[in-house]
This record gives sequence, structure tokens and C-alpha cells, in this order.
Amino acid sequence: MSHLSASRFLADEAATLAFARTLIERLGTSSVVFLHGQLGAGKTTLVRGILRALGHDGVVKSPTYTLLEPYEIGDRMIYHFDLYRIADSEELDFIGIDELMDAEAIKFVEWPEHGGRRLPPADVDIHLSLEGEGRRVEVFTHS
Repeated sequence: MSHLSASRFLADEAATLAFARTLIERLGTSSVVFLHGQLGAGKTTLVRGILRALGHDGVVKSPTYTLLEPYEIGDRMIYHFDLYRIADSEELDFIGIDELMDAEAIKFVEWPEHGGRRLPPADVDIHLSLEGEGRRVEVFTHS
């Protein structure tokens, strides 16, 4: 069962980064977070905001070609996946998807629909959509 836990208009990148800071407070140390939205909707910007809120000050790029960018921040692991280029979910074997999903880490997955049944159910689904000059974010939590 899921419920909408937040719906907010994000006027610009600064608002997205501020929202990310509030979101990280709701995530445990091992959560699966699916990020939904068209290209350019702000999925990577949201992950960047979360990483910044945790203290990461390095580059945060979309793992479109590498499929995975891992981050170790203090005693936390964060995995940022981008499955946009996955044509067959069997390709996920090359990065060891089962072990990564079992790891004690927060896992952000862009384009989770490309992972098929290889992915566990999400703890949180985040939907980002373009709305005028900004973005609309909707956060659904699952119990």
C-alpha cells in the first residue's frame, strides 16, 4: 500500500536542492528509491541535492553511461543508478544488481521500469514532472 506523503512545486534548482534536504531526513540507511520522470525533469538534480545535504561536495553526474555511481559519505553508502540505456534487464547482471540491491545503502534508481523484475519493490517512489518554468515533485511511500 502506498500513500502520497508530499506534493510540492519546485520553482527552480534551489527549491529542488532545498526539498532534497528535507527528503533525506525521511530515508533510512538502506532504502530503495525509484525516480520517475521524463528527460530533464530533475531526477539527477534531486539526487545531487540529497548528496550535498549529506556532505558530498564533489561532482555529481548522471550515471547514464556507467549505470551506477557509488558514493561513500561518512558511514553511509549511496548508489545512484540510471537504467535509461538498459534494453534488457539481464544486462544488470554485469554490474551485480542483486548484491548491490541487498547492500546496506540508499539506492536511487532512475528509469526503474527498465529494470523489470530484477529490482526489489521501492520503499519510496518519487515522480518529477515539468510544470511551467519549474517542476512538480510527488513522493509516495510504501508500507
